Amino acid sequence: MVKAHKDLTHAEEFLPESFREFRASLEPLLERQMLGCVLGQFPWSFKATTPNRAVLERFRAELPDLPVIIEFRNAGWVSEDTFALLRRLGFGFCCVDEPLLAGLMPRIVRATSPIGYVRFHGRNAAKWWQHEHAYERYDYLYTEEELVEWVPKVRKLAEATERTYLFFNNHYEGKAGQNAQMMARLLNLSLPLASA
Repeated sequence: MVKAHKDLTHAEEFLPESFREFRASLEPLLERQMLGCVLGQFPWSFKATTPNRAVLERFRAELPDLPVIIEFRNAGWVSEDTFALLRRLGFGFCCVDEPLLAGLMPRIVRATSPIGYVRFHGRNAAKWWQHEHAYERYDYLYTEEELVEWVPKVRKLAEATERTYLFFNNHYEGKAGQNAQMMARLLNLSLPLASA
């Protein structure tokens, strides 16, 4: 997985050169058939508007041959119209786990492409909007009980897709690695780096 550069998702204007440069940077992975997908993570300020739907259309036009997953941060995108748009454009929907705060994406599972994708950001509600350092938002260690909630959701997503990826973004002090191993165990999966 490669996350799209912020020039592709956060810029106030369309930057065609940035798309060309990003696409060119992927060539080594594409040549070796090592690219799982591209993640286009849009900011919370990217709301469900007609101009922003056009941004998604343009995003697809600039990367027509790549598997792309779209991550919305703003809950206003949760609608059947959005899921239909993603399916039409061939974009996967990024399911997320994050704090249950007003305006943030809920913990829902939808498959809109052959690729399933879940990002675990942590549930640090106290530091999500108010923090001195960016890492504080993701300073969170999931409990086993919290991850157990996702086991049936992940299995459902895996049944509806050809490939499913799980990513832990609660990276502060190695918490992502701990939770990835915990989730692999809950799903009866083996990790290459997991200890016996």
